Amino acid sequence: MRLNWIAFAVPFFLFFIGLEYYFSVRKGKGYFHLPESIANLNVGIGERLADLFTTGVFYFFFDYIYHHYALFKINPGIWSWIFLFVLTDFIWYWYHRFAHEINLFWVAHIVHHQSEDFNYTVSVRITVFQAIVRSIFWSVMPLIGFPPEIIFVFLLIHGAYPFFTHTQTIGKLGWLEYILVTPSHHRVHHASNPEYLDKNFGDMLIIWDKLFGTFVKETIKPVYGLVHPLKSYSFLWQHIHGLLELIVAVRATPSWKLKARLLFGRPEAIDPSYRDQLEEKLLCTRAGKPTPFLYKYVVAQTVLSLTVLFLIILFEHYLSAGQMFFAATFILISIINTSAILEQRKWVLYLEYTRLALILCFINNYYYSMYLFVVVTSIAVIVMLYNRSIRSIYFEKLYKITQSYSRKN
Repeated sequence: MRLNWIAFAVPFFLFFIGLEYYFSVRKGKGYFHLPESIANLNVGIGERLADLFTTGVFYFFFDYIYHHYALFKINPGIWSWIFLFVLTDFIWYWYHRFAHEINLFWVAHIVHHQSEDFNYTVSVRITVFQAIVRSIFWSVMPLIGFPPEIIFVFLLIHGAYPFFTHTQTIGKLGWLEYILVTPSHHRVHHASNPEYLDKNFGDMLIIWDKLFGTFVKETIKPVYGLVHPLKSYSFLWQHIHGLLELIVAVRATPSWKLKARLLFGRPEAIDPSYRDQLEEKLLCTRAGKPTPFLYKYVVAQTVLSLTVLFLIILFEHYLSAGQMFFAATFILISIINTSAILEQRKWVLYLEYTRLALILCFINNYYYSMYLFVVVTSIAVIVMLYNRSIRSIYFEKLYKITQSYSRKN
């Protein structure tokens, strides 16, 4: 049976997230806040989903460079593996540093730093845009002459190791602090304290930061998140606000020379008031205190999204393009929906209807029978006939919004 065993990375990392959460609750540490954790997981689910459709493209990109432009042909061996490990980490350092120092790269990387929590869920806050930028940097490796297959092995390692540095449950690690990037080092990197900004860029080895003057020890308690906090759980807004701010800033800059300087300049060159202006135009104010049912419903949807994601990765080779499309679209709408529910948006009901329509279309297309057709048609008719009642019950249960209010919104 041809299974994609990478799917088991999903329960593997979820196990450690659960373990850290258990420790946090038992010790009364408060490392987790449910809305932040859901927002973090949503970004991670979105990235894993995108990987299903982009990993092959990245591999082809490396393979093309290797077979057409490689300067050497490096065969696998102990010394080539060691060299590749050091080179990969070195390239990561500069990719990561430029991602913080150049606005064009920062708009892709900013999503990883938005959370005001710091736990294992933060490690999955990676976007496909970030993966694209990373691949541009890593294209140096096939250009030198490393085969794409061994490059991808190291990329998997570089995806796994940093997961364990995103935690507050592990203190300093003695002599390892001098060699490896530890949780203590990475806590500094995610902090918005002025003395910690733009420090500790390393991925696995801390030696690059010490060599190039960007290393700082953890001395005071870090404050996590952006210097100008985002204050939004919206999956869509988290991904696009940085780009929109950059566009507004570039448009407000008078000359082409200054525009180019801004694009390749540092993030602090962008006026933080641009975000406030954009939020006023594009985001509405959230409602009152979330209900217990809202949290339960969001958790249930997230569990469902993770389950479907695990299954489509595991059985990727057995699914048709149409089935992949239905599953991927369902997950994408679900994570947009859960983040919008956390923001208490009123348009989420349309996403619920869209998810229901997807399920009904999937059943009708792949498991067609007259009986199922009647059931699917009946459900669609019931939804149309009782839309007002469904809307009233939905918002009353989810947001504690009255019937008259839900009609007006």
